[in-house]
Amino acid sequence: MNTAGRDFRLISIKEACRLTSLSRTSIFLKSKAGKFPKPLRLSGDDDGARKAFVLSEVEAWIADKIAVRDQEAA
Repeated sequence: MNTAGRDFRLISIKEACRLTSLSRTSIFLKSKAGKFPKPLRLSGDDDGARKAFVLSEVEAWIADKIAVRDQEAA
């Protein structure tokens, strides 16, 4: 895997909520449905796992939403 030049900063679910204005539940449901970036499991088991999102993936998701909005307005 070539990771040169990639930014892999991780953000918490709280920060993902702040950036997107979505609730925790909405983010996890959209993620499960393939409509939002999937979180990384950092530690713990499935139920109590510490999870984080890749900031650049969340930012790309936001950029896609803006692009769709702009296309619809054109």
